[in-house]
Order: sequence, then structure tokens, then C-alpha cells
Amino acid sequence: MEQIKPKHPGGRPKSKLDLPKGWQDQIVSMYSKGMSDVNVRAWIIRQRDVFSVDLWDRWLIEEPEFSAIIKKGRSLSEDWWNENGRANLKDKDFNYTGWYMNMKNRFGWADKNENKNSGDYNINIGWKSQ
Repeated sequence: MEQIKPKHPGGRPKSKLDLPKGWQDQIVSMYSKGMSDVNVRAWIIRQRDVFSVDLWDRWLIEEPEFSAIIKKGRSLSEDWWNENGRANLKDKDFNYTGWYMNMKNRFGWADKNENKNSGDYNINIGWKSQ
């Protein structure tokens, strides 16, 4: 006897995200407190029991809503850290070294910018008399 395949329901495919209702607000809230991708991934692991960095990376590419929430959250996290540094400028007990190292490691800050150019450049400085 031949099996009949069910018809595809049509429409947009359902999201592969298996997260609880309100996940967007929870993730934005976490980033708003200065948390990182690691903190958010740990929260997702607790919700799903299983999660991997590979799945995280796939969702960032394949799930537009997830990607948008993570990008928004990262900006909010960086804002939180910037605000903490700004707000503590006059606090002699504030750990600026720890704060600065966090900014370098988490947000790509650098001690100096290096421009690496390849190719030959001819630069004329000044003017030539005729």
C-alpha cells in the first residue's frame, strides 16, 4: 500500500527558535544590565537544557528576529558599560583597570589605531617653484 505524504501547509516556515514566550524582553533586559553573549547563551541553555555556540551562530544567520534582538542587546550592554565608566569618573575606588580591560576585551577597544595600508604611495608635501 502506498503512503500518502501530507501536503506542505504553505506559507512562511515556522521559526526554529525553541524559546519561552517573552524571550525577547528577557534577553534585552539581560543585556541592559551589562551582561554578555555568554550570559545570554547560559540563560538559553537553562531554558532548553541543550544549546551550543554553533546553534547560536546559526540562529544569528538564519533567524532575523533573534539576530535583531542580539544586535540591539549588544548595543545596550556596551551602553551600560560606557555609562558605568562615565558615572564613576570621580570615584577613586572605581577599578578603572578592570573596567578598561573589559572594554578592550568585550568591545574591541585598542590602545592605538594602526593603519595597515598596502601599496605604494607618492605624497608631495609643499610646493615646487617654477
